[in-house]
Amino acid sequence: MSVEQLITQHIDTWTSALQTRSTAGRGNNGKIDLYGIKKLRELILELAVRGKLVPQDPNDEPASELLKRIAAEKAELVKQGKIKKQKPLPEIGEDEKPFELPVGWEWVRISEIGHDWGQKTPSCQFTYIDIGSIDKELGVINEPEIIQAKNAPSRARKIVKKGTVVYSTVRPYLLNIAVVAQEFSPEPVASTAFAIIHPFMGIFSDYIYYYLRSSTFITYVEGCQTGIAYPAINDKQFFTGLIAIPPSNEQDLIVNKVGELMALCDQLEQQSLTSLEVHSQLVETLLATLTDSKNAEELAENWARISQHFDTLFTTEASIDALKQTILQLAVMGKLVPQDPNDEPASELLKRIEQEKAQMVKEGKIKKQKPLPPISEDEKPFELPQGWEWCRIKEIAQVGTGSTPSRDNPDYWSKPEFNWVTSGETSSPFIITTAEKVSMRAVMETNISIYPPGTLVIAMYGQGKTRGQITELRISAGTNQACAAIQLFESNEFHRRYIKFFFEKSYEDLRSHAAGGAQPNLNLAKVSNTPIPIPPLAEQIKITSKVDELFVFCDNFKSRLQSAQQAQLHLADALTDAALS
Repeated sequence: MSVEQLITQHIDTWTSALQTRSTAGRGNNGKIDLYGIKKLRELILELAVRGKLVPQDPNDEPASELLKRIAAEKAELVKQGKIKKQKPLPEIGEDEKPFELPVGWEWVRISEIGHDWGQKTPSCQFTYIDIGSIDKELGVINEPEIIQAKNAPSRARKIVKKGTVVYSTVRPYLLNIAVVAQEFSPEPVASTAFAIIHPFMGIFSDYIYYYLRSSTFITYVEGCQTGIAYPAINDKQFFTGLIAIPPSNEQDLIVNKVGELMALCDQLEQQSLTSLEVHSQLVETLLATLTDSKNAEELAENWARISQHFDTLFTTEASIDALKQTILQLAVMGKLVPQDPNDEPASELLKRIEQEKAQMVKEGKIKKQKPLPPISEDEKPFELPQGWEWCRIKEIAQVGTGSTPSRDNPDYWSKPEFNWVTSGETSSPFIITTAEKVSMRAVMETNISIYPPGTLVIAMYGQGKTRGQITELRISAGTNQACAAIQLFESNEFHRRYIKFFFEKSYEDLRSHAAGGAQPNLNLAKVSNTPIPIPPLAEQIKITSKVDELFVFCDNFKSRLQSAQQAQLHLADALTDAALS
């Protein structure tokens, strides 16, 4: 089967094998990797470097003759003083060869098929090719910087010319590889973070580029690289790596065929991205019809219409997460369940909470709060149903925080007695254990308060998705200063779950209220003053039950989707393996 047939006959597999990118925290950011097309690109390169992409021509001059000419060219360049004489290279053992080559091909070490141009310290204005100059998707130098000699970075040393291949030996997994495809003026100088290969006559720069991006060479590099945060390989390891060399004519055919097939992959990728974007907009539009429903009855009708097309609408994890957010939005707007005029209005619940607070102040259990500002019309994002009320979180809860005991005082940490929550741990829906614990002395001498089970904890700041996340304590625990702890006055479990649902719905809204520079933060005042719509207590019970029911449906649907996606990923892998075997 030709590669074109492999692509066209299995087009659905390549385009439907999608993978949701993993992210920190709950949920995901909706980013999707086109896994099937990515595997197809890898397959094309691997077939190319194994001699399986284009047919061999027995009339082609074998690579062994090409290598003899290269040896002669190399000797002449050494004689002219243009390159240094290489030390003898170790013979290539059979165990080093990753696969069997076609007739006419040869295994050589990378240092045998090219040379560098030496190094120099820039003495005049120059074009600086740094790792950041690489367009690694196209394999070209993109907008290099022009620098005066006096401002030259210490790494600006390696001479390159048109046709040179540059390979970043720092963090090589990023595949910052390119061919210097043009003449640059002023003279180009590359960073010492690159290994430099200028191919000898008969070796195509683009073929080297494709080989360095192949799975075969990536596997070799992964076996050599050292370091964790910034893995790297040295020049010696790079240049002793193997490369499979075809006859020159076949290199030309391979380069052209790879370019042609990669262009086809580009088309497939663009079509897939366009399809995903159209799908996302369709889902967004249809979900808006749910939130625009006037009441629970109209919502039921709109839901029934959408549910007939669930299999075609909710085909990504992001679309199911969007559905769950819509459910929460409907819940806090009073549209998820019908109102019952016989329910005790929320105003009565708020009165009882106020009376309880007054009693606690009288008993010295809490301090008397300062009057809160009334909720303005601008703060109310939607109109509430009959019997509901707007209030601020601080009206129905105590909002506190914690601290981090000094790490320099071992007495605060050596006797772990109390659970201690960090903002990063809010990524779980519930806290049932903590990574760290503090001592009694830490609680007595610092600003740590121990909160009871049932306390809601919101991350006020933290990296990535952390800020704005909410969790619930299932254990007694203190927190660090990056968390806000919400202790509700009303102890009803369904009330607590409703408030938690509200904050899960308000995740993005809450994050938008953060202030600061590089890492915006929330604070206690912003959390405390958050306006929240309060339904009658009886309706809160119905709402939380309905949300639970619909979330089970969504989770089951997502589980089936993930299983189907996994099957597609395995199928793409199987096709790749079959094509290479």
